Amino acid sequence: MVPSIRQGSPMLSIMLKAIVLTLGISCYIEQGIAQQVLPLYEGKIPNSVTAKDEEVAPANPTQGCIPNISRPTLTVYLPDKDKATGAAVVVVPGGGYGVVCIGHEGYAVAEELNKMGIAAIILKYRLPSDKIMKDKTIGPLQDAQQALKVTREHAAAWNIDPKRVGIIGFSAGGHLASTAGTHFNTPVIENKNNTSLRPDFMILVYPVISFQDDLTHMGSRDNLIGKQPAAGLIEHYSNEMQVTPATPPTFLVHAGDDKVVKVENSLRFYEALHKSGVQAEMLIYPLGGHGFGIKNPTTPDQWMVQCRNWMEAGGWLKR
Repeated sequence: MVPSIRQGSPMLSIMLKAIVLTLGISCYIEQGIAQQVLPLYEGKIPNSVTAKDEEVAPANPTQGCIPNISRPTLTVYLPDKDKATGAAVVVVPGGGYGVVCIGHEGYAVAEELNKMGIAAIILKYRLPSDKIMKDKTIGPLQDAQQALKVTREHAAAWNIDPKRVGIIGFSAGGHLASTAGTHFNTPVIENKNNTSLRPDFMILVYPVISFQDDLTHMGSRDNLIGKQPAAGLIEHYSNEMQVTPATPPTFLVHAGDDKVVKVENSLRFYEALHKSGVQAEMLIYPLGGHGFGIKNPTTPDQWMVQCRNWMEAGGWLKR
């Protein structure tokens, strides 16, 4: 005998919650993407001070940006096993080191990488702030190095090759990604296992590269190293000046009419890579502005298709 359920009764509330949960799980399964959200660090977050968590989730996660991040996470997207190439990419969204634009430069990128058989690990990194960090100038880099470390140390569980782990960064996320690719010999995290912190390849999309006055996106520089930084810090984080022959191969994407981050950031980085004998490919669109994510609306060309070809030619998409 099925009991009658009155409106407003506790049983009705429980059943409604169960229905909502079931629908949520169904949507999750239908996406066909294995997703797992993990804290970036086990235990205490390094370089942190006790502070209130003021993070605010965007109203529209697929498009929005997140401010006030003090609890970094990884969101793991794994491709279907029959499509998996063994490659993985740490995804670093932009946002001027003031927010993390996790929608079009995070989730959308991860889904596209999964279609290519590439595991995608989205990094929601701490935003530099004296309120939450002892030294805000190294906080984001700590998170990028930790993301590479965690990815390699989960290689068996995530069905990836630890020698084919790259990084992709957009705008200020491109600065963080290129910092990870040029400062890997200077660890700013604990690394007892001596896990490699060097990305095997980099994909930099309309990246902030330089902190020099004539090139930089001043908002990104101010947020990371302050409005009156020491000259040494400006040079330290001008990544075109940190390239060596050990810098990872790089794929660069930019638009010539970008008014937010000058295209010269990519041009000078490519020149530095070329001078150091580092393999690089660069795609410069005449139009597109800044922040177009995975699709430049001014052209039918799809840069991620060209990027995939570059990754395959580089041997990172072996099956």
